Amino acid sequence: MTMSRRAFVGGLAGMTVLARTGSAQDPAAPAVQRYVRFLTGERVVYGLVDQETVYELRGSIFESPARTGLMYPFSKVKLLVPCEPTKVLAVGRNYASHLGELPPPANPELFYKPLTSLLDPEGTIIIPPGTQDCHFEGELVAVIGKKAKNVSVEEAKTCIFGVTCGNDVSARDFQANDMQWWRAKGSDTFGPLGPMIVRGLDYGNLLLTTRLNGEVKQQQSTRDLIFDLPTIVSFTSRYVTLLPGDVIYTGTPGSTSAMKSGDVVEVEIEGIGVLRNTVK
Repeated sequence: MTMSRRAFVGGLAGMTVLARTGSAQDPAAPAVQRYVRFLTGERVVYGLVDQETVYELRGSIFESPARTGLMYPFSKVKLLVPCEPTKVLAVGRNYASHLGELPPPANPELFYKPLTSLLDPEGTIIIPPGTQDCHFEGELVAVIGKKAKNVSVEEAKTCIFGVTCGNDVSARDFQANDMQWWRAKGSDTFGPLGPMIVRGLDYGNLLLTTRLNGEVKQQQSTRDLIFDLPTIVSFTSRYVTLLPGDVIYTGTPGSTSAMKSGDVVEVEIEGIGVLRNTVK
């Protein structure tokens, strides 16, 4: 079992997860639901995690999925990026601790990351040629569960299916010198995501921790976000239609530092688990 799976499974002891859907903010919904997307043989399927077992699901996790009757030990499945977005967005400058001398923005500052930047849990972050200053950025990521266009902040809460961990890998020298961030934040493997999507958490108050080779580099609560998740979703939906499976990286706290080949970076968020990736 990998380090990330030990960390995750250990946190599930005694917890029961039910395969029902509903708003993450709905008091009638089950307390916590954990979904993964994984490879079994040559098939890619979704699953529901209950303690150390993954129950295979039929259909979209965004539309009342049903169990197929097949189950697998969590430690044996090959985890993939936990959903299939049509678009990946990210918010910059969303923690005061990351701003330095910069003033806080008036609105969420969004940018795109290409789909090809996404990277599976346990996948390898590839540092591309030309950069000497490639940083980690541990982040909470919102996963959209239903179409959102011109929604209010209150309506946006019902559009957020759940949350997961993300790493907005950033080549700082590209970021400083290029006109756009297309390669600084969008190079292949620059968007690790996972290990699972979790519903039912109070995502406005989760502890985020980033470790590099086991050393804590970032640690802050998501309650310190300048713009919370519903505000980000509502603002985004004024201009861009969000669809089920779309993801929004919500910003990184504190300071970041460069990674080098052979490093291991872990983004851990309370209640979600550990997103672990090596660097090459």
